[in-house]
Amino acid sequence: MATAQPTILLVEDELAIVELVSFTLKGAGWAVDAVHDTSSAWDYLQHKRPQLVLLDWMLPDQTGLRLLSRIRADRNFATLPVIMLTAKSMEEDKVAGLDQGADDYITKPFSPRELNARIKALIRRKAPEHSELEMRAGPLAVDPVSCRVSVDGQPVEMGHAEFKLLRFLIAHPERVFTRGQLLDKVWGDHVVLEERTVDVHVLRLRKALGAADGMIKTVRSVGYMLSEK
Repeated sequence: MATAQPTILLVEDELAIVELVSFTLKGAGWAVDAVHDTSSAWDYLQHKRPQLVLLDWMLPDQTGLRLLSRIRADRNFATLPVIMLTAKSMEEDKVAGLDQGADDYITKPFSPRELNARIKALIRRKAPEHSELEMRAGPLAVDPVSCRVSVDGQPVEMGHAEFKLLRFLIAHPERVFTRGQLLDKVWGDHVVLEERTVDVHVLRLRKALGAADGMIKTVRSVGYMLSEK
């Protein structure tokens, strides 16, 4: 069962760094989209939602800090993970970046291994559904790397959409999500789908889980959650 690669948006105008970072991240299993100024980055974000943004401080049209402020001022991007890439190493510059909403800060020159480690740590913290670590709940186990699901150690087959839904729910156990939130979080707000689509995929997911189908709970008049209770 194939699954789409999670995407990182790289906002950087130095081509040598774009090539280095893109090569490193693609080797680690990420898809990378690169733009070279803040205007192109903002336009990109209106059409596609990446899992993380790597944002350079100094860009041709305006500073990355200005773009970061704009991102954080938009409620649609309030939780979007952002790491600042910059040659600035002064303590006050780091504080300024973090104060504007950056989640992490890495100073050039940096090692590709360090960058990859920082990205993985941030994704685990802010978007666990995109982590590469196996996730478990009761008898249920989901391996995001191999896209395998098992119940009590026995493999379970399901469609790609159901796998994405399960991966998201198991990453946020005991938390209720509305149909609209699931459409946004699982399929992306750029995809036009009816909320009833969620109900269809929940039914298919429950059927695939067999004896563990009761872990996908319906919360009346609200939505769905994954729970061991």
